[in-house]
Formats: sequence, structure tokens, C-alpha cells
Amino acid sequence: QVQFVESGGGLVQPGGSLRLSCAASGSISSSIMMGWYCQAPGKQRELVASIGWIGNTYYKDSVKGRFAISRDNAKNTLYLQMDSLKPKDTAVYYCNRAGTGGYYSWGQGTQVTVSS
Repeated sequence: QVQFVESGGGLVQPGGSLRLSCAASGSISSSIMMGWYCQAPGKQRELVASIGWIGNTYYKDSVKGRFAISRDNAKNTLYLQMDSLKPKDTAVYYCNRAGTGGYYSWGQGTQVTVSS
């Protein structure tokens, strides 16, 4: 049973940065595509960024050039570097499997609030 613990969120001013971490308990194959998702109040959860086993990445248009996803397979940890944050980035951020194969159980997520 794979479980995720997301951390690194917080309150930051517009233009600021945060680095999110997602630690997975249980082994996840390095061949599995992983992603970061966000859910803003009243909206559906959506994929923000994903990374495949060869380092291939995907970003939704609104975060391209500002966010960077990475993974450390040896540590079973996924990261999301968030720069030039905007108020519209405010959401709860989760990590989970991306692509095909379905989802693991969702973690609690980490709240990111961008506000002056």
C-alpha cells in the first residue's frame, strides 16, 4: 500500500517561491509516471505537472516556466519547485501517479496560499 505525505506549502507573497516535497511510503517503481495535482476551492483536482521515468516532463500552460518537477527515485520522493507564484496558484497540492494505471490513495495534501 503506497501512501504519500506532502509538505512544503505555506503562505507566500506574489512573486515568491516554495518547494513542495512528496514522500512515498512503500516502493514505487521508477518507471511509473508521477505528478503533482492541485485543487482550488470549488474546483476539480487537476494535473499541474508530471515526470516520467526518463525525466520527460509535462506542465500545464499556466505554470510553464515557473514550476519545475523533479524526482529522487532512491528516496521515493517527488518535488515541485514553484517560483514567481501568483494568487491563482493558491490551492491544495497533492502528488500521485500520473498517466495510465489509476491512482494510489490520496494523501492530505499541502496548502499553498499566495497572497499579499
